[in-house]
Amino acid sequence: MKNELFSIGPFTVYGYGLMIAIGIIAAYLSGEYRAKKYNLDSERIFSIVIWSVAGGFLGAKILYILTQLKEIIENPGLLMDLTDGFVVYGGIIGGVFSAMLYCKIRKLPFLKYFDLLIPSVALAQGFGRIGCFLAGCCYGQETSCPIGIVFHNSAYAPNGIPLIPTQLISSGLDFLHFLLLIWFTKRKKGDGQVAGLYLICYSVGRFILEFFRGDLIRGSVGTLSTSQFISIFICIAGVILMIVRNGKYQATEGGEQDGGSL
Repeated sequence: MKNELFSIGPFTVYGYGLMIAIGIIAAYLSGEYRAKKYNLDSERIFSIVIWSVAGGFLGAKILYILTQLKEIIENPGLLMDLTDGFVVYGGIIGGVFSAMLYCKIRKLPFLKYFDLLIPSVALAQGFGRIGCFLAGCCYGQETSCPIGIVFHNSAYAPNGIPLIPTQLISSGLDFLHFLLLIWFTKRKKGDGQVAGLYLICYSVGRFILEFFRGDLIRGSVGTLSTSQFISIFICIAGVILMIVRNGKYQATEGGEQDGGSL
């Protein structure tokens, strides 16, 4: 686990940043390929990805600030660190709303593009969690299990202690999530159902995985972590989306799927 991978002169390549970049590129390429496959405007994918990434980073930062508001009030200098302090759920919410805004401005069918690109989000998250592993953030609890990993030079995780590899577990689940969503795409009954399945699966998986996380500075709501609390509402939203869009399919004229074969 090494975050500083290599240097070229004064320029240092960090594992976390590299994995985030790879994830964004993979999301864009897979989204563009699938847009062409399903006869959607592939030229719009780049713009949607840019809007989503910008909104995602902003949302992730805002949610982090909200969870650490007390510490930030005591030390406003924490706001100056733009490379650290992000919450994934804030990124998801910010990215979705940014994509929705772009589609509204360009008069594009948001749910079609939502279904198209949400598997790519899971793919990007898989690479992103590898970046977390390299950096040592988002680490798990101390463990005596054989799967435990030991960090030796991490600025985030406790060094020299076996920890549950929650980053790698999350990464593996994200890649499986990507494959599941791709499989479900041809079986959906209406636009929005792929997105609904993403919200359900991600929120359930995140809720469970939170029990094994060891970084306790991420805020809490009662006995639940902030992410667990948000997961409840994200899951409910996913279930509603699945049900409502199934009804939309049944009401579609001519018996054709609402959204075609996407």
